Amino acid sequence: MTTASKLWAVEPETAAAGADAAPGAAAAVSIRHARRTYTADLAPVRALRGIDLDVASGEFVAVTGPSGCGKSTLLNVIAGLDTLDEGTIEVDGQRVDGRDEDWLATFRRHHIGIVFQFFNLLDGVSALDNLVLPGVLGGMRRRAAEARARDLLDLLGLGDRAAQIPAVLSGGQRQRLAIARALVNEPTLLLADEPTGALDTAGGQEILELFRRLHAGGQTIVLVTHSPEVAAGAARQVRLRDGLIEADSAVPSDPDAPDTSRERQDTDAVSAELAPGAV
Repeated sequence: MTTASKLWAVEPETAAAGADAAPGAAAAVSIRHARRTYTADLAPVRALRGIDLDVASGEFVAVTGPSGCGKSTLLNVIAGLDTLDEGTIEVDGQRVDGRDEDWLATFRRHHIGIVFQFFNLLDGVSALDNLVLPGVLGGMRRRAAEARARDLLDLLGLGDRAAQIPAVLSGGQRQRLAIARALVNEPTLLLADEPTGALDTAGGQEILELFRRLHAGGQTIVLVTHSPEVAAGAARQVRLRDGLIEADSAVPSDPDAPDTSRERQDTDAVSAELAPGAV
């Protein structure tokens, strides 16, 4: 059974609680000493200042923090949409830093699904073809890609919208379509950048529930969000500030469970990273 086909087999209570990564699970993502600095008019912007982070296979991690803290940069370098100045990144055991664009494009098709805040759908083609195209590019035959696309549309409640173009869909429907597109090639890792940011409260809750079900079915998810409510739906929260990890804590499925925070306390190291001239 594929991850997507497990979606609605999961009981709502299980989906809400999520599924913890198995002890000793292999790292789906492994980041070491990641640094990224952008050139700006007045001063360099140090988006990432030496981040170390592991995400185990099957984890659901929410990356939070104030605007400008490095959240989206972190997601982009994991996806190979941006490059590091220093450090290494492995996804599913393969180094993605330092690769050329052709290699990265092929790797993303088979290993990484990306969900964007503003959907990034193909407006001129049907919902069905928005899913069929990445399947064909990923190596499926047209008939197999269409069957996979119809299964996903049915699972995500869009089966009756297959022939419609994205422009006539609601915001929540378009984001569900974007998630379906990200799942077409059964990725190892699902990345989501503010996936509820363009939705109303009801639409945001609908998308969060979908991510919970995906996680409960075994999907590895790294999600960037400003929303405390969305972050609380993950099994683990990583909070960034000024390009560094400020806190890294598990989210108890039981509100009475003890706090398992792994908050970073090395103030001297953080101060050194933030010192003038530090890169």
